[in-house]
Amino acid sequence: MRDPDAPRLPSSPGFWRSPLRGPWLTSVLGLVLLVGITVLFVTGLVSYAAYNPNLSPVNDKTPDKGILGFYLFAWPTSPHWLYRLTQGVHVTLGITLIPVLLAKLWSVVPRLFALPPARSLAHAVERISLVLLVGGALFEFVTGVLNVQLDYVFPGSFYPLHFYGAWVFFAAFAVHALLKMPTVLRNVRHLREEKNDLVSPRPAEPTVSRRGALGFAGGASLLLFATTAGQNFDGPLRRTALLAPHGGVDPGSGPNGFQINKTAVYAGIDAAETGEDVWRLVVTGRTGTVRLSRTQLAELPQHSGALPIACVEGWSTSDQWWRGVRLRDLAALVGHDDDPPDVFVESLQRRGAFRSAALRANQVADPRSLLALHVNGEELSSDHGYPARIIVPAAPGVLNTKWVTRMTFRGL
Repeated sequence: MRDPDAPRLPSSPGFWRSPLRGPWLTSVLGLVLLVGITVLFVTGLVSYAAYNPNLSPVNDKTPDKGILGFYLFAWPTSPHWLYRLTQGVHVTLGITLIPVLLAKLWSVVPRLFALPPARSLAHAVERISLVLLVGGALFEFVTGVLNVQLDYVFPGSFYPLHFYGAWVFFAAFAVHALLKMPTVLRNVRHLREEKNDLVSPRPAEPTVSRRGALGFAGGASLLLFATTAGQNFDGPLRRTALLAPHGGVDPGSGPNGFQINKTAVYAGIDAAETGEDVWRLVVTGRTGTVRLSRTQLAELPQHSGALPIACVEGWSTSDQWWRGVRLRDLAALVGHDDDPPDVFVESLQRRGAFRSAALRANQVADPRSLLALHVNGEELSSDHGYPARIIVPAAPGVLNTKWVTRMTFRGL
């Protein structure tokens, strides 16, 4: 039966009775999140830079970022697995940290209801940072997970929502960490913790130790890691990624049997448009325009390279063996012999984001950057971009445009 003397309001210290809450548990969880969220923030910003958003409006999904884009740089092409690493870490770590984040929020929930709202200026700053921190954390993790699962139920575009939300969240996170770091380090060093507002004055009987609670949160994180990390590998390991996106399509087997995100049906590709008698690649540059059939492209010098595909949702493939025409050779056909410029690439795709994309001059100049006609010794399948697709080292998958129909070489 309910204790008639028990406080009925969440703002009362005795309302929260778990004996697990206290400075030590909160501090340990906080240190884990301090490291993990910092890595999340850095890998997220670095992966955003991979889109080269300052290059062209078509690549920039956050056009009003202003000074928040101070760190942007020309995305490199080496190592060729760079985006695969940064985005794979970002998504896998984000999912893995969810139990730790929930445990941390549970451990400090009494403070969310504490009265008065502010006892001093420093306390007011702490409370404001706490509200922004909790709201920002929930927003970033929820939108991130929904994006990974391809469930775009939130209003607006994922890119600006997640980008601006990350800055608000991390600013509050940094303020909160600076205010709390001395206390956190003191609590972690001492097994006998200090009493504070998280310790219940009326604790219930414990059913698990604090270390047991940490083990539970850690075990849940390991489980999420085990059911997510496999998305970055091919073969049997990919089947262990139960919580990871698989593009919604079974890629089948054979040379074209690797991960697919957008299918030809989804992109609205009509097979009549890609036939040898109809499809032409239009290449424009300094000296004018040339139109090339697939047969003519195949007669140009062919080059091969082993490159992965890595997607913003976190999945990636191992290196696939691509063969086609170097982008810099196509630039040379239209007058850019020595120093190829940026290129604007357009697709036959009719719906969905990134129907067109821009690549920087350093990406065009890299000898591994191809307009691919074949993969793993076989013609591209329709879902992998037949009759021709872009493949560039270290670039996000959406910039490796499929079903290419036009390429314009110029400064962007």
